Amino acid sequence: MADDLQNELEALRTKVADLRKYLEVDYKEKRLVEIDRNMAAPDFWTGPKAQEITRERSQVAKVIDLWKGLQKDVADSLELKELAEMETDVALVAEVASKVGELKARLETAEVSKMLSGEVDPNNADVTIQFGQGGTEARDWTQMLFRMYSRWAERHGYKIEVMDELAGEDAGLKSVSFRVVGDYAYGNLKSERGVHRLVRISPFDQNGRRQTSFAAVDVVAEIDDNISIEIKDEDLKVDTYRSGGAGGQHVNKTESAIRITHLPTGVVVSCQMERSQHKNRSTAMKMLRAQLYDLEIRKRQDATAAQNATKMENSFGSQIRNYVLYPEKRVKDTRTGEMSFQAERVLDGELDPFIRAFLLGKRAEKSARPDDDD
Repeated sequence: MADDLQNELEALRTKVADLRKYLEVDYKEKRLVEIDRNMAAPDFWTGPKAQEITRERSQVAKVIDLWKGLQKDVADSLELKELAEMETDVALVAEVASKVGELKARLETAEVSKMLSGEVDPNNADVTIQFGQGGTEARDWTQMLFRMYSRWAERHGYKIEVMDELAGEDAGLKSVSFRVVGDYAYGNLKSERGVHRLVRISPFDQNGRRQTSFAAVDVVAEIDDNISIEIKDEDLKVDTYRSGGAGGQHVNKTESAIRITHLPTGVVVSCQMERSQHKNRSTAMKMLRAQLYDLEIRKRQDATAAQNATKMENSFGSQIRNYVLYPEKRVKDTRTGEMSFQAERVLDGELDPFIRAFLLGKRAEKSARPDDDD
């Protein structure tokens, strides 16, 4: 066992050494020095890019600290193992062995961070969930997904800002749009774009039959004012309506909510989070700019594939992930093959294994069974 532990730790040390180049730590250390020099200037905080540079510093420092922490902990574990063997301390050897698993998990997290190097990966994420086939079931499923992402965001210290919400007639939500605020919110949540399928015994069916329902999740990055997106007034159709919500003096009494349709593309955005129609319009325009930017980026990457992905049917056969709660409980991603038999925990926000698998570019192997997700 001692030899196996030594080999594992040596392998970790080699991977951490390779990670220095992989994460561009040398470049980031130089960049950190440059940023700190700029931030020390007397007029820095009055400059137009103070917030942007401060944010970059935080992101660069996190990568450096992540790598240095791994390097130190692997080195400490090797020294601790040698000490334990010299003193024939079995308990101490076991402690080092238990730390190996933690170090492997942290190493994977560091590898994933390299995958978050896109231009808008560090940005906030604008998420929209829309119910699909399944009637009342699908509307309830939409609300369950909103809860799942809210719990995931809470686990990671992200903030949720609900921008628009349309309740179902009998239960759940027809749609909900919300912003996830925090570093790399978009980089992580871009893996969630697509159709999500739920299979369960329906709580709305008196006969207790198994039902299948669908909901579509769209994720775009919030973009700042430095990115230029031309939007002509004549291309916009603007509608106002009364805000919905939990009640109160303001709700449903003034038409402060805004819905904007971009006629050339058909993109529709809505916002009712503020009491002021002007503020809701401003937020909706930011959402529209983000949607149009995302659409343009996807066209550049692969016009045909992007169009198919954007127009993906919200029904059977198009899902990116299956959540099966009956007869057995499991969640499986159709793109990566990542699977969990802890469905309740996934629905409670434990999405990281699925996000990591997507970011690391894993691909699902074809199943020998004709349909292993029914």
